[in-house]
Amino acid sequence: MAEFSGRKIAFHNLGCKVNSYETEAMLRQMQEHGWEIVPFEPGADVYVINTCTVTNIADRKSRQMLHRAKQMNPEALVAAVGCYAQVAGKGLLKDPAVDLVIGNNEKSRLPELIENRLEKGADALFVEDIGQVKEFEELPFGGSSEKTRAFIKIEDGCNQFCSYCLIPYARGRVRSRAPESTLAEARRLAEEGFKEIVLTGIHMASYGLDFPGDAGRAEGYGEPLLQLIGQLAEIGGIRRIRLGSLEPRIITPAFAERLAAVPKLCPHFHLSLQSGSESVLRRMNRKYTPEAFLGETEALRGAFEQPALTTDVIVGFPGETEAEFEETVRFLEQAKFYETHVFRYSRRAGTVADRLPDQIPEAVKAKRSAVLLELNQENKAAFEKGLIGKIREVLLEEPLPERGADVWTGFTPEYVKLAVKAPGARQGDLINVTVTEEML
Repeated sequence: MAEFSGRKIAFHNLGCKVNSYETEAMLRQMQEHGWEIVPFEPGADVYVINTCTVTNIADRKSRQMLHRAKQMNPEALVAAVGCYAQVAGKGLLKDPAVDLVIGNNEKSRLPELIENRLEKGADALFVEDIGQVKEFEELPFGGSSEKTRAFIKIEDGCNQFCSYCLIPYARGRVRSRAPESTLAEARRLAEEGFKEIVLTGIHMASYGLDFPGDAGRAEGYGEPLLQLIGQLAEIGGIRRIRLGSLEPRIITPAFAERLAAVPKLCPHFHLSLQSGSESVLRRMNRKYTPEAFLGETEALRGAFEQPALTTDVIVGFPGETEAEFEETVRFLEQAKFYETHVFRYSRRAGTVADRLPDQIPEAVKAKRSAVLLELNQENKAAFEKGLIGKIREVLLEEPLPERGADVWTGFTPEYVKLAVKAPGARQGDLINVTVTEEML
């Protein structure tokens, strides 16, 4: 280890919140091995790019960042880590910009793999068959690049195999983190002063389904997650618990009522819709109907006073007709999500959807995307207007001097960003305000 003390390493993260969490954990590992963490700029001895493969654009950005790293220092070791590295595998080593390829479930070995490569010229490829991996990979507690909230990864992998998605091939099957490990990290984060934690995973609704016993049966769906949330809520210092994306089928009236019984749980739920057309959902291999999805949103709205519901939608899925797209528009008008994240379908080699007929032209995708983005702005504005006059707790994030002295940005439990005047306040304070139009 002494040989590498003071050597400089830079990280760049692409993709989701799970990737962000893992990048923070890898960064901490390298610090503990004596490496100096430096910005992703010229001058580092090693560059680590935590890659993403969710779309073709993500693949391209991953390659671009690998090339940029090598250009910044041609003598540096450039390591491709994560989802794109997992899927591309050995083929990625043909790229002269890449010196080391590390797949998912090998990130806990990052210091060893980098140092062996530098010292001994050891193997350059560490990508196993992720589909055969059964255990959750424990990483060092990652901390957080954010200053007021911290992410905790509780699950990896996905068993759903939606027809457009490569993630099960990049992340493997569902693997859940032991509650004891999650609680230990939450306690450390509370000691470090974090008041809000965000639970995240690739398919978080499946948390615990791989545990032995009743939790793995259909009737156990959601129970391990509910139990974990309850245990986290007992930790002193943690004032808020926020959930990442949830599979909509986990939401039942009973599940929603159990969530609402936890005062620390933020009423902010991300449920991925993908399409409001039943026929498109079938082609996507999404295992619910629009009617059932709507019932799940109603269950949350029945349990919480004014929950912020957000979603993802894919436009231009193969074969999507104008009539099917209009079904999605009408569904979004009815469901009135706080935010809708709109994605144009990205063709992925190796998926079922890649082989479907009637691929949609990019111009049509762009036109449909614009329609949904405009609707999203209308729904977002309507939801925020509905908060005016309500008292909400705000977690203060950053000073906002351009708005005046003592003005801070902060987020409500619904994850609505406000600008509030808070004389004498400090970052991380929680204050109650009456929401006004000027704050939005």
